[in-house]
Amino acid sequence: MRHMLLCAGLFLSVSPTVRLSAQDTSAIDRGVRIGIIYRPGVRPGFVMLPGRPTALDSVRAIIARDLDYSDRFEMITLPGGDSMRLAGTARAGSAPRPGGSRGGALAITLNYPLFQALGADFAVEAGLVGDTAVLTLHDVTADAVRRTLKTRLPPSQSPGFRQAVHRLADQVLQAALGAPGVAATRILFVRDGRVYLIDQDGADMRLVSSSDRQAMSPAWAPDGRHFGYMEFFAGKGQLFVQEMASGQRRPVATTGQALDFTPAFSPDGQTLAFSRATEEGTDLYTVNIKENCCLQRLTVGRFSDNLSPTFSPDGQRIAFVSTRSGLPQVYVMASDGTDQQLFAPFDYGVTGSSNAPEWSPDGRSVAFHRDVAGTLQVFVLDVRTRTVRQLTSVGRNEDPSWSPDSRHLVFVSDRTGYRQLWIIDLDTGRIRPLLQQSGARLPAWSPRLPDVASSTP
Repeated sequence: MRHMLLCAGLFLSVSPTVRLSAQDTSAIDRGVRIGIIYRPGVRPGFVMLPGRPTALDSVRAIIARDLDYSDRFEMITLPGGDSMRLAGTARAGSAPRPGGSRGGALAITLNYPLFQALGADFAVEAGLVGDTAVLTLHDVTADAVRRTLKTRLPPSQSPGFRQAVHRLADQVLQAALGAPGVAATRILFVRDGRVYLIDQDGADMRLVSSSDRQAMSPAWAPDGRHFGYMEFFAGKGQLFVQEMASGQRRPVATTGQALDFTPAFSPDGQTLAFSRATEEGTDLYTVNIKENCCLQRLTVGRFSDNLSPTFSPDGQRIAFVSTRSGLPQVYVMASDGTDQQLFAPFDYGVTGSSNAPEWSPDGRSVAFHRDVAGTLQVFVLDVRTRTVRQLTSVGRNEDPSWSPDSRHLVFVSDRTGYRQLWIIDLDTGRIRPLLQQSGARLPAWSPRLPDVASSTP
């Protein structure tokens, strides 16, 4: 029973964490950048042009916010007044400009020297041609249109409207810098024993768990259409896989007779790794969820605990937590359970317990949290060199989860006095609140979500 209590304690306290920069500070306002002095021109300047029709104002606002939250641009706010509305003219049906404007789209002539003087490298104008939204991306430094994007957006009240606009923002980022965006992603998290979903910009929160029982440990399937989680009842935990669109769910075979928790999908989506707690300790297992078969035990703890698995992006390795050295620390093994070894180095008697590893999508890093002087802080492990560095220092920081671009992390922090969701950009150190409601735990950032009805050329 002692080991069951230990496991339960680990389960309730071992949530992934996130990492902040070394310039972490407790004086944090909405969207501030932490401890970094920004020089103009370090990142490309970007301006979202105001304009008509006003029906597109919400589209402009969402795209501008998404590009700001990408942390790849310096967003420029234009002076007010009609004189700066376009600083140019717009004509429908004009001849194509270099870079991709087509007949029937909006051909916009900007005063490029003016926008260059304002520090802009890119500018975007949104307009309508019939029922089609047209976004024109201007390369200000090249005095030319870079690309024209066209799509038929759902009605603004449609459930798919915001994701359609988020995808437009990602296309703008791709066209401007050649980098894939993460605007069209969502984050699962637990609050009051229920699983919720929220857009990466903090909007459109909704309940998604389909039971009244306590739900924990949400995890995305790699297809972005399903997620797994544990349901806790009568001292046992059963794993479920649920379809996001319909809410239909099915239990994972061989689970529910013990305390099964912390599910993690393999990159191909066919295997689920998870932790199982018994009187003898906690160990890691895998099960083939495609065929509902083939339970395999990966660790034999013999009264130690092994839990919190996370697959490498190639599916060849699993990082996990083990208490075999005394305190919980981060280990790694082959996906079949062989070659188990310490992963994140620690100083025996000096370094605190380490928990909740998560492998980055690019495979280069593993984020986890570690006890530092009695509170949890986020660290990151360099997979190649196996060196670790501390990322946070203020408050309790835990529950990390990577964005698909491997440069942002969502995490839980009580730096404002309450456990809330925050997002950090690892390249700039900028931090912003995602959800300011208290009590959020265990966030899980989605992969890039499938576009079910794209009409963009």
